Amino acid sequence: MITFIVCLTLLVTAYFTYGKYLERQAGADDSLPTPAFRMEDGVDYMKLPRWRVFLIQLLNIAGTGPIFGAILGACFGPVAFIWITLGGIFFGAMHDYMSGMMILRHDGKSLPEVIGVYLGQTTRSMVRYFSIALLVLVGAVFILSPAQLLSSLLPSISQSVWIYLILAYYVIATMLPVDKVIGKIYPVFGVALVAMALGLLCVLLSGTYPIPEISAATLHNYQLNPEALPILPTLFITIACGAISGFHATQSPLMARCVTSERKCRSVFYGSMISESVIALIWAAVAMAFFHGPTGLNEQLAEHGNNAAWAVDVISRSTLGTVGAVLALLGVVAAPITSGDTAFRGARLIVADMFSYDQRRVLNRFLVCIPLFVVGYGITLVDFDVVWRYFAWANQTLAAVVLWSIYVWLVQRGKNYWIALVPAIFMTFIDTFFVFYAPQFLGIEDRHISLPLAGAITLLFAYLAFRRANVMKSLEPSSI
Repeated sequence: MITFIVCLTLLVTAYFTYGKYLERQAGADDSLPTPAFRMEDGVDYMKLPRWRVFLIQLLNIAGTGPIFGAILGACFGPVAFIWITLGGIFFGAMHDYMSGMMILRHDGKSLPEVIGVYLGQTTRSMVRYFSIALLVLVGAVFILSPAQLLSSLLPSISQSVWIYLILAYYVIATMLPVDKVIGKIYPVFGVALVAMALGLLCVLLSGTYPIPEISAATLHNYQLNPEALPILPTLFITIACGAISGFHATQSPLMARCVTSERKCRSVFYGSMISESVIALIWAAVAMAFFHGPTGLNEQLAEHGNNAAWAVDVISRSTLGTVGAVLALLGVVAAPITSGDTAFRGARLIVADMFSYDQRRVLNRFLVCIPLFVVGYGITLVDFDVVWRYFAWANQTLAAVVLWSIYVWLVQRGKNYWIALVPAIFMTFIDTFFVFYAPQFLGIEDRHISLPLAGAITLLFAYLAFRRANVMKSLEPSSI
């Protein structure tokens, strides 16, 4: 349990220490009016209290990521604790906070528009379409996963019926003003997600289930087929939302348009990511502990088709009883549905920003939403495993792009750019290595080839970002 307690303490402490340091680097200033005041339109821009914005942001970015991803990541063993903790503090929470502040300073514009300011017009155009594709992919994933679970719980209702019902809800919720559904209902689901994690934390602290420790003997790959699923790069793609996720930055404009002061952004953006890392840490720990170690976890998952939802159900019912079953239902059904809803909303905002298309009229929102939902429904007809594989990679690839834009932003402002440069280099290497190595892409299993290729591509991106940073450094922040 020592490893778990140390990691948990580091995550909580980071909010009060590293989070404040990042706040200084971003220059958070409460004297500057936020978009919620300057641009209020009653639809997407409006003032919401901090506690509500925090819970909505947490639920928006979480989905099933810190649950399913953590369980699947725990199959690699205690090394997952290291990535969740250090990744959450220095990669994910920094990524979420800095991108959130960048977006806030640019009037809450959608992510591609802000990235384009710092990485150029060509990158902006690429990220626009890439982000829309990712968000529709996220929406489709979060239609399928709760529909599958609901159909297994209620076999009298087919999966296709659940898909239609969830899709109908998405259409309604995505077009309504942010305070009508998201602002009222989502905080309740956010509380349920946190309550489930706290209940499991109490179970872990009781000592009923021994948690594996990090040691020289346990720092190896516990996967049943470690050659097919090596720690580098697979672990860093598998555990995304609990460590770093590009999807989070696509959600930041929603709450950047509702937060009422810049100093509240640390709790909203950095705090929500730290909270998600804590949730992921708890689920990784309980998954290994409940099944008597990572080997037992791998064996049990293999017997049940590597279905993380099955593990969530068994763990929750066995440790938390009836209450746990209800919370698990909210966690693995409501959480992905809400993330899917805000994914489609984020896609709508990107399209609207691309074409400067006013979203105050319901008809305008409807015209943008319908094509997105048609494509999303089409993706649900594809095999779920295939969709998930490409979603995970696209998620981390977008995170790398966001990190490079943060690096340029910090250089331009004369701040400590190393806090973004190191994560940007690392994630670019992971993403490119995965493309060369993974069988769903190029499948070059010889690491003597795939590793140098990934390194070369990473150096190329670093050189291009360095050149762009030098160009931006010559401009005054106020001129951007």
